Amino acid sequence: MSEQTAIRVEGARVYLSGREVLHDINWTVRRGERCFILGANGAGKTTLVRMLLGYAWPLFGAKVEVLGHRFGSVNLQQLRRRIAWISPLMHRWLGDREWTGLEITLSGPDGTIGLFRQPQEREVQRAGELLSALRAEYLADRTVVTMSSGEQVKVLIARALMTDPELMILDEPSVFLDIAGREFLLRTIEELATQRPELTLLFITQRIEDILPVFNRGLILREGRILAHGAREEVLTESNLRHAFDMPIRLLRGEGGRLWAVM
Repeated sequence: MSEQTAIRVEGARVYLSGREVLHDINWTVRRGERCFILGANGAGKTTLVRMLLGYAWPLFGAKVEVLGHRFGSVNLQQLRRRIAWISPLMHRWLGDREWTGLEITLSGPDGTIGLFRQPQEREVQRAGELLSALRAEYLADRTVVTMSSGEQVKVLIARALMTDPELMILDEPSVFLDIAGREFLLRTIEELATQRPELTLLFITQRIEDILPVFNRGLILREGRILAHGAREEVLTESNLRHAFDMPIRLLRGEGGRLWAVM
């Protein structure tokens, strides 16, 4: 596998509960690329992410390589420390304790949601720097339950960056947000992409308007199959989107290059 390749999947078919949910997936992502994965509900996005994290396995004969390591010959627990997975569902794991934004950020290296030890001074300093870089330093002493959904996701991004990941998977991070919260989060992601050019980003969504221009590569899934993949302009076409969502979609280009779907 090339050192320039972050993800390579060849001939992957995944069965869950006796049903084939991913069919013949062949896909490559280069290191440092910003790539979106788009599809309707049930298209296979979540299963694809689970496969990349080693939680769902393809049939024998497939090849899955992530960050230079082929599945089947790598310690997945160690590999996952190099991958940041951000999901709005993670905040549901907080339990009854009122963790602060700083405590959640500091828990990143431990793989927990919440801090269960005394952090080192250098860790506290780094956590503060990350929150500041994300313009979220004001959340350090705020409890997570008092934050908006967008602010919670910001803290989860800071938590993920504590481990200096090489690959970040943003798994439908705006799904529960209102318009203001979504735009707040998307600005954060855009800033992150600018600040960390070496970081490979995957952005999973079912909303076309959420795909920022910074995501210049992409993949569309339909019923577990790759409908299109490649450069943004080649993938986000009206023809592809009509096929993916079974709707008469037309695209409008907004200021700054974002696309909006209308009927």
